[in-house]
Amino acid sequence: MRTEMQTLFDALMLILNIIWFVMIAHIIMSWLINFQVLNLRQPLVWQLWNGLSRLLEPIYAPVRNMLPNTGGLDLAPLVVFVIIIILQRLLINNAAAFGY
Repeated sequence: MRTEMQTLFDALMLILNIIWFVMIAHIIMSWLINFQVLNLRQPLVWQLWNGLSRLLEPIYAPVRNMLPNTGGLDLAPLVVFVIIIILQRLLINNAAAFGY
């Protein structure tokens, strides 16, 4: 039983870390696109941007629905970052329940 709980803990932390890194890549890419360092007309850039956007949209959409309209400023990534950090801290602080 102990190893199953540790595996669950590790899997949850891995999922949160992957989401965090994908979000970082998406944010950096959006900056590079907005500052015209990258061009969405390039096939590779467009495929990467489209893929990252499709991965993150199911996470961002519910958060955007709860946030007030701020015009061109998208606060959903910031809110999701805070939620990820809270979840990671919650898991780490309760690691004893997972057998660590």
